[in-house]
Amino acid sequence: MNNNLAEFKNLVGTKFEMYNSLFTSLPFNKVEKTGILLSLFLLHCEDGFRQNQSPVEIIDTFFHQYTNYASRKEQIDLLFRFIQYSERQVVLFDALEDAAFGSTHDMDGSGTLKQLQTEVVQTNTQKQLADKLKDFSVRMVLTAHPNQFYPSAVLGIIHDLGKALQKDDTVLVNTYLQQLGKTPFFKKEKPTPYDEAVNLIWFLENVFYHSAGQILSFLNSEFPDALTSENQLIRMGFWPGGDRDGNPFVKADTTIKVAEALRQSIIKCYYREVRLLKGRLTFQGVDTLLASLEDRLYNNLFIPGYKAYLSKNEITTTLIEIRDILIAKHNSLFLNKVNNLLGKVNLFGLFFASLDVRQDSSVHSDLVELIAEKTNVLPKNYSALPEEIKIRHLQDINSLVVDTDLDKDTFNTLLAIRTIQRFNGPEGCHRYIISHTTSALNVMEVYGLCLMAGWKREELTIDFVPLFETIGDLRSAAKIMTSLYQNESYRKHLKRRNNAQTIMLGFSDGTKDGGYLMANWSIYKAKEELTKISREHGIEVVFFDGRGGPPARGGGKTHQFYASMGKNIAHKEIQLTIQGQTISSNFGTMESARFNMEQLMHSGISNAIFSSRSSTLSNVEEELLQELAEESYQAFNVLKNNPDFLEYLNFASPLSYYAEANIGSRPSKRKSGKLNLTDLRAVPYVGAWSQLKQNIPGYYGVGIAFEKLEAQGRWGEIVNLYTNSLYFRTLMGNCEMAMSKCFFPLTSYLSNHTIYGGLWNLFHEEFERTKKYIFMLTAKTELMADRETDQLSIRMRQRIELPLITIQQYALAMIRERGSKSSDSAEVKIFEKLVMRCSFGIINAERNSA
Repeated sequence: MNNNLAEFKNLVGTKFEMYNSLFTSLPFNKVEKTGILLSLFLLHCEDGFRQNQSPVEIIDTFFHQYTNYASRKEQIDLLFRFIQYSERQVVLFDALEDAAFGSTHDMDGSGTLKQLQTEVVQTNTQKQLADKLKDFSVRMVLTAHPNQFYPSAVLGIIHDLGKALQKDDTVLVNTYLQQLGKTPFFKKEKPTPYDEAVNLIWFLENVFYHSAGQILSFLNSEFPDALTSENQLIRMGFWPGGDRDGNPFVKADTTIKVAEALRQSIIKCYYREVRLLKGRLTFQGVDTLLASLEDRLYNNLFIPGYKAYLSKNEITTTLIEIRDILIAKHNSLFLNKVNNLLGKVNLFGLFFASLDVRQDSSVHSDLVELIAEKTNVLPKNYSALPEEIKIRHLQDINSLVVDTDLDKDTFNTLLAIRTIQRFNGPEGCHRYIISHTTSALNVMEVYGLCLMAGWKREELTIDFVPLFETIGDLRSAAKIMTSLYQNESYRKHLKRRNNAQTIMLGFSDGTKDGGYLMANWSIYKAKEELTKISREHGIEVVFFDGRGGPPARGGGKTHQFYASMGKNIAHKEIQLTIQGQTISSNFGTMESARFNMEQLMHSGISNAIFSSRSSTLSNVEEELLQELAEESYQAFNVLKNNPDFLEYLNFASPLSYYAEANIGSRPSKRKSGKLNLTDLRAVPYVGAWSQLKQNIPGYYGVGIAFEKLEAQGRWGEIVNLYTNSLYFRTLMGNCEMAMSKCFFPLTSYLSNHTIYGGLWNLFHEEFERTKKYIFMLTAKTELMADRETDQLSIRMRQRIELPLITIQQYALAMIRERGSKSSDSAEVKIFEKLVMRCSFGIINAERNSA
């Protein structure tokens, strides 16, 4: 048994059993009896599924064998108490894992900066490190995708509970558990975009600010000559309040309000740190400078309407002056504390996190055509013109649009970017992301709208970021970018933006469109092609990955993907989204945030310094991956085009209840109307499969592709690919993670369903097929056998959530049974509430399921 696994069993497993007993003192009605019955119910579920019983049969026999509850009300009340109890068990488990993180992970081991320091010293590559750090950075963009099921109050309790658990303070732990008993887990109202922003700013203030500071301090102490103030190694991005794609509630005033909150938040962090410094820097000549800085921070923070806006330069100039005095007159006493704060100011400025604006390309296209119809800025026949002529008209615009009947918010948003840059600095808001980019015109439409809004070409400090998502768009990306690079106006704009182009690639919609293997491979190939054409045009391309939590949305062991990129893919920076639930699960504490940030940094830096770029796939390996992806794609397309495919998901899962869960401000579909895969958001799509315990987007088509090539006598080629390619091993490892969270016995009752039985059996067969081939590849007999700690964590969480998934499927069955009976509408509403309440515990128990 490895040390991490032993620590996990001791600090998480054993302690969970010990502290779980404290739940009997929670302030719930009949809580002690609930705890005893829940333990029996868990065992009954396990036994029932082994006997191939349905959730309805399991729950009916449980009530008959273990209770004397005869009325439906008594039975449903007990199920709600089970949910309450289980929700708190999940919180306890989360807090225990957070508290034990430093012991269950090697904080100085593989993938950490400590390991990097050892490697650099041993190989005498300090110069190469300094060269790499001149322009390398990791940009983590926090998004408000609706997959965070914990209310902010509960997240705060988890944070405090984790600290109490670290200290083994049983009295305090008991107090927090009682607080949990009184704290609601269900949000009665949807959060506003501003609410979502405030919730994520908490992580910036309490986690990222400190963790990033620790990383910078370490690098400064170990490699003082490698870091410069010109390059920020860690950059934070922010979407809440800026992402209006499919979210009608995000307006220009929301964007400005969120930018103001970010500015206030970082000033608050500096103010707190300066006050702490005052207690140490009590020396003559330094104390007055620090007091003056404190006053300026205070005035900006607490005095309404205070006009003397503080600048980043004012703060850094003062701190440099203090630093110089400490060196010259005070033996450099507490110099490290001043340098630490100075590093944070250089990192976060007065913006804290750069606010991205995102909108769907169709919104801009519709607006431009409306402008052509209603004004004289564009020709009246604009909509009928060829693309290249449209682009010519857009790039030559010299008139402002003042028509108040048009989409004022789009123009106000473009002007809001300028306002934010004035107060938060140019990094405060400078990227405009264009979702569903399908042509060069989509980018030039936004360029033209900027000119119509009043931006001058030579002062246009906005980076246009096309987002390619579907398989078709990814295949067309290189052609689209070539067209843009060859456009004289756009090329001049890029020159003013340091000849750098950021391109966003979306994993979620790619998986929804092409299945797991094809989505990942299409993004890899798109990166290769985009790197090639960007280098040919003298452009520094940076890839921004839109990743979610689970493997099906680009999540999983993300850092391994970056470590596996070969020399044919640009690797100047690592940029990725950190979405909703993943923020709290992977970056919820200072230890976990530092560890995961270091893993990302290490993968990018070491790949450039030490790798012989052997991770670059050979032509033969690429051809094999292309074949596997194509076979998988064909299988997924057959499935996707099955008219019952989405109806099955809607029938068997809680998909239709996502919008009612009040976990995000954004609607679950891009457009109203009949359910279709194009308009269905990736979060509810993947999350519904996750709650159904089938995780189809995370592996479907993989087994079919393997079987096809094995039948051609080519299994040895696949084994060689797995042996030699870190990229392919990472793909398969994440596939294992998705499969390890499946539990087909939950829905085996559907195997004989008259409409959906065929689909259920198809899914189950592909699961078993893929598992068989993964075992053949890994020479293991269990999924995730090489990651024992993660494997145990998943298994323990699955036991906690088993009552919840059973109750949810039971409730869905009751709704289907009563759906056509209008007289049962009140009872249906109760079952619908059961479904939604179970969703919270299930998603939270899985940590990266949506």
